[in-house]
Amino acid sequence: MAAIDYPPHYTYEDYRLWEGKWELYDGSPVAMTPAPMISHQAIAYALARELGNSIEECEECLVLGGEDYKLSDDTILKPDVVLICNEPNDTYITKAPEIIIEVISKSTARNDEKYKFGRYEAEKVKYYLLVYPDDLYAKVYRLIDSRYDKQGDFSSESYIFEDTTCKSSIDFDKVFKRFRKK
Repeated sequence: MAAIDYPPHYTYEDYRLWEGKWELYDGSPVAMTPAPMISHQAIAYALARELGNSIEECEECLVLGGEDYKLSDDTILKPDVVLICNEPNDTYITKAPEIIIEVISKSTARNDEKYKFGRYEAEKVKYYLLVYPDDLYAKVYRLIDSRYDKQGDFSSESYIFEDTTCKSSIDFDKVFKRFRKK
């Protein structure tokens, strides 16, 4: 009887050695290439700046972009923007961020809308935002009773994140303003 040839199962120790941008989904590597489009990166930066400005006086929280979030030894995700508070580790994110923002690319949409949605919900990330740069709007989800509840679609409104260590907000009109066609 021939042995079944299973695909390799990778861990954080393997992941640390890889070159380029990767994520690790339950032991399976996921390449984050090609690099996101300029508008994707610019919108992620605008979101991080807007969120960061709203917590400027807060000493407990940080806004970061593109950092490793280690859910387990075989699952490492790299959200576009996060709000973390009282994180004890300086190498990677270990606690569930209070806010995670993923800017949708055509090549990653399914992962962000399905796989990461479920993982972040299970990890009890308080807020998950899916941002659609082509359409200039964001879907905001809030964790209520261990399930994500859609708070709405936002393109020119502000949203206040009430359930965070440091009250924070995003003015989506400011974020998307420069990307709107005149």
